Amino acid sequence: MRPTQAKDHPAAAPPRPVATVPGAALPRRPATGGGEGPDGTGACPATCGPLPDGPAGVRRVDADVPGAVGRTLDQVLEERLRRARLADPLFAQDVAERVARFTLQGGKRTRAQLVWWATRACAGRDPAAAAAALRIAAALELLQTCALVQDDVMDRAVLRRGRPTLHTDLTDRYADRAGPERARRFGQSAAVLAGDLALAWADDLVAETPLAAWTGVVVRRLWSDMRTEMVAGQYLDVQGEVTAARSLPRVLRAARLKSALYSVERPLALGAAVAGADDATLRRLCDAGGCVGLAFQLRDDLDDVFGDPGETGKASGGDIREGKPTYLVAVARARAEAAGDGAALAVLDRWLGDPALTGRALDEVREVLVTTGARATVETKIDRLAAQGMRHFDGAALDPEGAGPLRALLLATAGARPGGARPAGEAAARPRPRPAPDPYAAPARGGAGSGR
Repeated sequence: MRPTQAKDHPAAAPPRPVATVPGAALPRRPATGGGEGPDGTGACPATCGPLPDGPAGVRRVDADVPGAVGRTLDQVLEERLRRARLADPLFAQDVAERVARFTLQGGKRTRAQLVWWATRACAGRDPAAAAAALRIAAALELLQTCALVQDDVMDRAVLRRGRPTLHTDLTDRYADRAGPERARRFGQSAAVLAGDLALAWADDLVAETPLAAWTGVVVRRLWSDMRTEMVAGQYLDVQGEVTAARSLPRVLRAARLKSALYSVERPLALGAAVAGADDATLRRLCDAGGCVGLAFQLRDDLDDVFGDPGETGKASGGDIREGKPTYLVAVARARAEAAGDGAALAVLDRWLGDPALTGRALDEVREVLVTTGARATVETKIDRLAAQGMRHFDGAALDPEGAGPLRALLLATAGARPGGARPAGEAAARPRPRPAPDPYAAPARGGAGSGR
């Protein structure tokens, strides 16, 4: 993943001339200003997308959150595509339109739903908070596009959501002009650029979201941290592949950065911050999200090996072929070593990281994951993480109208077994230590903190 970076110019430097594209118009300053909106009017500009019309409109969004996020993306992306076509029609057709199509086709939009329901649970039916939540949720979908497109390049994946991956699609488009190898390199390079474009659009959407002054500071800090954490987790993932670093603490650290924070904890924090949640509520939701997010990643590890490709939308055994240092494999290796099971270790050493992994070889790996007890261990850990997450969640003071759907969504995201989220007789979870003071912490008036 290659996030774009804006270069800051010294404050004393003279303003640079604006380079314009023929036919493009700069936004006009409104006749009156002074509001909280990005244009100074306090109103959301046309690119904000459809907004809930009061408390009743907020409740209508509840019935179909993914649809509401999709409608927001429709309007936002229409404007982005218009500007991309002004930049260059070929670029717009090959890259921008594919980014828009990939994003609009979407998946379950789980992160977007977490943002929405966290806002609802903290702000009730406030339409201003709901409008901002839809935009932040849409930005997360664009960020997810960046992550998935570039992840597919790194994994050399050919399928995503049951369709050809973006780099595969572009490779096929130009294969008859450049030959297989050159077309493959082109497809990968263009997909990296497509991910960069999705990231830029996501950042634009967050920056343009109307927010009260302090709320904007908190949301932007959370967004910045999430981007850094996501890239750090992805780096640990690929670095673990090349170095075969598979210690349990290292694997869990990568899973927390790559998925627990990005997939659950940060979306919850963003939704709560948009709603102006107090520090105690924000902390409870973050603690719940950390547990559920890790359970989500562990379930994803299991599904990659044991899941049905018709349901997961990708081929089975991708993590095994790539030699990814997953917690599931790390547990199997540790248990095999402790038991002196040389046969199991030989299977893992033989097939992990083999891109030519066959169905029969994958079955051998599956057998090792089961017979060493690794699969059962991970299932139990998922259940315990889900239960711990729910204890944190139930300790938060939330609006019941949003808290119920949010709780159900978290349980579904954790992927715990039915009845497994509250194991009978389980000891109370040890509370996580309180975070160190944050320079971005809210003033003593009780605003939202940094999200950790």
